[in-house]
Amino acid sequence: KAHYDGVVAFSQTDFTEDLKTITLPVLVMHSEDDQIVPYADSAPLSAKLLKNGTLKTYKGFPHGMPTTEAETVNADLLSFIKS
Repeated sequence: KAHYDGVVAFSQTDFTEDLKTITLPVLVMHSEDDQIVPYADSAPLSAKLLKNGTLKTYKGFPHGMPTTEAETVNADLLSFIKS
């Protein structure tokens, strides 16, 4: 049930106004090949709505990239935090 409710929440909830209120630096990380959450409908728009958003786009990484591509993702996160 939690998985189902989670899918409903992220697919049917409009977070536009919430994103506009976030002022801290945010790194939006997304793969162009994500088969769960379409890239064009999410990442670029999210980064644009954030006052201080940075978009990091990956080619060929799966939806689970924090696990399958941990070395790359973690290095990029650390670089963002240090900046």
